[in-house]
Amino acid sequence: MNTTAAAEVTSICRDLLRIDTTNTGDPETTVGERVAAEYVAAKLDEVGIEYEVHESAPKRANLIARIPGADRTRGALLVHGHLDVVPADASEWSVPPFAGEEKDGFLWGRGAIDMKDFDAMMLAVVRDWKRTGYVPPRDIVLAYTADEEAGMEYGSQFLVKKHRDLFEGCTEAIGEVGGYSYTVNDNMRLYLVQTAEKGLNWLRLHATGRPGHGSFIHDDNAVTALSEAVAAVGRHRFPVVVTPTVRRFLQEVSDALGIDLDPDDPELAVSKLGPIANLIGATIRNTANPTRLQAGYKDNVIPGRASATIDCRTLPGEAESFLAELRDLIGPDIEIEHIQQQPAVETEFGGALVDAMGAALRAEDPGARTVPYLMSGGTDAKAFATLGINCFGFAPLRLPPDLNFAALFHGIDERVPVEGLEFGVRVLDRLLRNS
Repeated sequence: MNTTAAAEVTSICRDLLRIDTTNTGDPETTVGERVAAEYVAAKLDEVGIEYEVHESAPKRANLIARIPGADRTRGALLVHGHLDVVPADASEWSVPPFAGEEKDGFLWGRGAIDMKDFDAMMLAVVRDWKRTGYVPPRDIVLAYTADEEAGMEYGSQFLVKKHRDLFEGCTEAIGEVGGYSYTVNDNMRLYLVQTAEKGLNWLRLHATGRPGHGSFIHDDNAVTALSEAVAAVGRHRFPVVVTPTVRRFLQEVSDALGIDLDPDDPELAVSKLGPIANLIGATIRNTANPTRLQAGYKDNVIPGRASATIDCRTLPGEAESFLAELRDLIGPDIEIEHIQQQPAVETEFGGALVDAMGAALRAEDPGARTVPYLMSGGTDAKAFATLGINCFGFAPLRLPPDLNFAALFHGIDERVPVEGLEFGVRVLDRLLRNS
């Protein structure tokens, strides 16, 4: 890859950050996804790469491009990134969240690491290939999706249901969240590759009771019943479960750090992991967090119905036992409504693609060591995995040792190091050329 292409990734990322693609979860107020897709389309047009744009709803667009490979009998590699971002309150930020400002060696803005950095890397790599006439060893399918931040209905889920032919022959995929560094010492950096992610289950709990006047003695109050159930869920800690991915992670990290991390006592092991403890701590048990409450319509009226939303994340293979435990917690009288349900995904940390990830990283950072991990959140991989595609989180970044990377996801002052972007585009280019 030439230096022009490495430099271009910064300007592309800056342009994308300046397009407000806020996904509020409400189609009426979500903005910018079509504009961002049109920006990507224009950049592909400039170098003569063909693509398709599929609109799932007005102004909600997804773009797909297939780069033909030298051996078209091989399984294709899907490289995917989403264009939407979560909301940002400008009053909380030290820079305007959609200005794409560069300062202190970072590009600042909502989406800088989630995930317009990787969107820019993808675009910079294939533009460089087209300009220089390079043909990859196998087909590369690029997917720029909408709606990843609110359940994927208008993005990857839409594509999988309505346009699955676009992914014909895809056997593996890379996307968020993985490939970023955790500094052990001056001579070693762990690069976490996501090989699994928790399942998502957004639930709404409903309690019913007898409506009445707020001044009366009342023993059938929906708000009381719901509050007791929500408190029970919010205070509960589900049991520790060590999945194959977490066990492998602890073994690899134990060896890399030269410390004893007992995979059968993961809570103690996680406490020794420093800055990444919070990231890994959520992957050793199922979780259920109350996020919203709704009840009543007047201060002196006891309502007949009260509702709460619970954000549940389940480990691979744990969905059924989790729901049974949740039912025991809240009791038989609380209704459970499934708002959205997506299964956990898990794949093996091994094979030619994983080997190529490690080789590409070490070529740019001799101190690199790849380790698998399970992500507590969710990505578009949940949709693509339903097509039988083995999905990995690999959006490479070399990060400053003192940067609290995990806190930037959906946080304030989101930013990505410019040197990290340039590093990432070089690693991605190497990976795609050698996989």
